[in-house]
Amino acid sequence: MFARINSMGLFGIDSYMVSVEIDYGQGLPRIELVGLPDTAVSESRNRVRSAIKNSGFSFPQSRVTINLSPADIRKEGPLYDLPIFIAVLRASEQLHCSLDDCAFIGELSLDGLVRHINGALPMVIRAKKSGIKRVFVPASNALESSVVDGIEVYAVENVLQVVKHLNGEELLTPVSYDPVLEMQNHPPLPDFRDVMGQQEARYALEIAAAGGHNIIMVGPPGSGKSMLAKRLPSILPDMTFEESLQTTELYSIAGTLPEGVSLIRERPFRSPHHTVSPAGLSGGGAIPRPGEISLAHNGVLFLDELPEFSRTAMEVLRQPIEDSKITISRASASLTYPCSAMIVCAMNPCPCGYYGHPKRDCTCPDGAAKRYLSKISGPMLDRIDIHIEVPPVDFEKLSSKVPAECSADIKKRVNAARKIQQERLKGTGIACNAKMDSALTKEFCRPTPQAMVMLERVFEKLDFSARAYDKVLRVARTVADLEASPNIEPSHIAQAVQFRSLDRKLWRR
Repeated sequence: MFARINSMGLFGIDSYMVSVEIDYGQGLPRIELVGLPDTAVSESRNRVRSAIKNSGFSFPQSRVTINLSPADIRKEGPLYDLPIFIAVLRASEQLHCSLDDCAFIGELSLDGLVRHINGALPMVIRAKKSGIKRVFVPASNALESSVVDGIEVYAVENVLQVVKHLNGEELLTPVSYDPVLEMQNHPPLPDFRDVMGQQEARYALEIAAAGGHNIIMVGPPGSGKSMLAKRLPSILPDMTFEESLQTTELYSIAGTLPEGVSLIRERPFRSPHHTVSPAGLSGGGAIPRPGEISLAHNGVLFLDELPEFSRTAMEVLRQPIEDSKITISRASASLTYPCSAMIVCAMNPCPCGYYGHPKRDCTCPDGAAKRYLSKISGPMLDRIDIHIEVPPVDFEKLSSKVPAECSADIKKRVNAARKIQQERLKGTGIACNAKMDSALTKEFCRPTPQAMVMLERVFEKLDFSARAYDKVLRVARTVADLEASPNIEPSHIAQAVQFRSLDRKLWRR
């Protein structure tokens, strides 16, 4: 007796079809599971046998061979429990129905409950592309799976529900996606109206949001650096459906999708502790999973107390910042994950935090501030578009009764500037100034003659690198877009240069 059931596999962010094949042969009762299974897959035989017995079905007393095809790709995770269960019932003629257009994924408990798995969303997307009409997933994965249009998604809590549905006894209702309900599941974001003073820093973050630029803030403790950074997502442009889907896929694979959320609508904000390992930032594992920089895709990666991060961890970010993707190579696999995130950094000017403070004295020994800054390499700093100093806020501004500008008003200007960029960059595959390469920078960031003269003087005086030169032009282009100016004027260049306050000479040894 033979049966074949459709299931799915996951390899990085990509999914593929898996055929679960079962054959009953002569010989002593034994279960052989082949097709490059890992330990979790190999243990499926025990979970499935117990689930069949405890659900009122019988497991065949014969030699059983289970093959997971394609056999040359390693299978991992407990997601094949449910399709193996269905295949056993189908081959033993305890289930009578056509399953050619169905796919099954899910882990089983010993009593037949269907448990949560990681990566359901990308697998359902692949199932749809492969012509599957119906997919059965654990109830806890149903919300994320329901966002895929054009395929029926059934949420199952136990195996009896699946069998009864397939036999036509108690039909399940496909899960439908409700965007209105989805928006209600997202709590409000922190608002810029809570930030008193810091007008220059607020403007710098507005420019960063409008152009997608990386930014570093330097200031003493309590000046509001973290508070400002946490409010940045509230002024970023709304995510498109494609961006939301891609970000949700990454969270689904990593197993970090919040409960009750089917689609991530707010731009992610990731803030790893400075003790994070390089693998924690980039991603890791035998078959690598997304790291913090990939989980911040289409959002913000906030690195607070930047000099406290290990040098190795900081240098891991250099290539992803440039390429908006990261490739993780291991003995078993080499995978690429997207990581197009804004990098937002915050740091004190010295170990005690009060170097250059207008009212408090720095208690660090001579040279400590320079050594502290030297923990950040020149190449790393060169990849950050905007450098801004955040001074302490005085009492008058803190106690002011005049309300600060709210995030909604700032976001209107950011959206207007981003729309200009999208029109300008139509057909290039990018949507903001920060992602332009050198060729696009030359084409779209052309200063007026007077602005070019100013830029030449600054370039020679501050000894900018070629990368810093391009970044100044892109930031100037964003400043011009916020002012709806078609040309890059001297004032725009001056503003962009002002935001390179951490001169790279400070990092030379």
